[in-house]
Amino acid sequence: MLIALGGAARAQTPSATAPDKPISAIDWLSDSLDAPRAPATSAPQPSDIAQNALPEDVSVAPLDTPSPDAAGLLPSAVTGLPRDLWGASTATDLARRITTISARPDLLPASRRLLNTLVLAELNPPLQSQADGRLFLARIDALLSQGLLDEADALMELAGLSSPAIFRRAFDTKLLLGTEDEACARLTHTPGLSPTLQARIFCLARGGDWDAAALTLETGEALGLIREDQGELLARFLDPELFEGEPSLPIPDHPTPLTFRLMEAIGEPLATSSLPLAFAQSDLRATTGWKARATAAERLARVGALSPNRWLGIWSEHLPAASGGIWDRIEALQRFETALSTNDPGAVSHALPPAWSAMRVSGLQPVFAELFAARLALLPLNGEAADIAFEVALLSPDYEKIATKWAPALSRDQAFLKGIAMGDLPTQRPSTDMARAIATGFRGTGVPVRLTSLVSEQRLGEAILRAIEVLEGGAAGDIDELSDALQFFRAVGLEATARRAALELMLLERRG
Repeated sequence: MLIALGGAARAQTPSATAPDKPISAIDWLSDSLDAPRAPATSAPQPSDIAQNALPEDVSVAPLDTPSPDAAGLLPSAVTGLPRDLWGASTATDLARRITTISARPDLLPASRRLLNTLVLAELNPPLQSQADGRLFLARIDALLSQGLLDEADALMELAGLSSPAIFRRAFDTKLLLGTEDEACARLTHTPGLSPTLQARIFCLARGGDWDAAALTLETGEALGLIREDQGELLARFLDPELFEGEPSLPIPDHPTPLTFRLMEAIGEPLATSSLPLAFAQSDLRATTGWKARATAAERLARVGALSPNRWLGIWSEHLPAASGGIWDRIEALQRFETALSTNDPGAVSHALPPAWSAMRVSGLQPVFAELFAARLALLPLNGEAADIAFEVALLSPDYEKIATKWAPALSRDQAFLKGIAMGDLPTQRPSTDMARAIATGFRGTGVPVRLTSLVSEQRLGEAILRAIEVLEGGAAGDIDELSDALQFFRAVGLEATARRAALELMLLERRG
């Protein structure tokens, strides 16, 4: 059970270095909304001299307006997290930590799972929340940066899209999910939102009002309100036949989702392999070529943005048409799956090593493990195949169950791994610095000194985020940080995170 946040949470003074604006790791949002216009004339300077005998004007805001920070898809009954997890933390500090962690390309799967649980959890806003919803925006941006578009879309729908900052993210999310008509309907019917000319033209055309879209484009260009490159792209979108035989448009350096969709609509789709991960979701549609779909599935499954079963389904659609690169990895997986379907230990022993090697290359070992660990554990394998099957088991969600029943003889290092899986380490001295640091973390008790202040100040959620940062520092080579992170997770009741992180550190190669 997580450490209770008992006692009154003490008010915290915001850091002097805290930025005034929300922090964002997303720099590819479309300009779908106009910025509020500044007043034409400067406001008069306030005076303390009464101008009349009427009561002074007072600004008011409804007290029952729900904070988007309270929105969540995972209730406490599912996560096991207390509703007051954020406690006395400031929204700015929480947002900064979430943004920093989610921007890392090489997070351990255990770190990523824990981060996303926190991001999706239904929690009370921190005592020092912000009216601009910066914590909620940081949570959404964390999902978008990992390609978790469905989760981001659902979370924004739950919170409501009345805020311009939230709507911009929702608009782009729907563009990438292929539900742009829904986005345009929201843009048209949500009071207080002022779409840019580009977004207005796109949505008018999507709604079938091509004449109004063309007139808006013509007016915007005449007034200098639309950049030349955007104007040419929109013109081709509205009347592609007019530009038949013309050279293709230059590939934009940093396309937004709106530009991405427009380029696709004019028959000049952009490759997503070099674009942010969120764009890869667009390649999963059935109309996309198989290689692009398989590549996108590989990228997304690696970070948990695509279910293992869907990844397997995409990689199993056809036989590889060529060799090298992803084709070799697909072939190795298909040969293994065919062998496994026969339940023949000899065939599996032959096909498993190249398949596991392919998973290492692609960083998909945990995905493979989730799909095949239980079935492999039932086969009487020997030698290299048995060693691989043991690794597969330890990287799966059933790591403890399979380790408990594992029958083949284990080496000293394998016995240590089994001890991690069961939470009961052997007494022998581990053979590597990494293993010794893990053992120190598992044998320590209580909250480590570097995290005690956050816990004592009723900032447990922030302490968990800090522990993820410490864990990642340990994975990068700081042995003391590694021990402290594992000890902390166990002390606050996140036992599964500690065990799975330790196993991943021992078995996975770091990926950038």
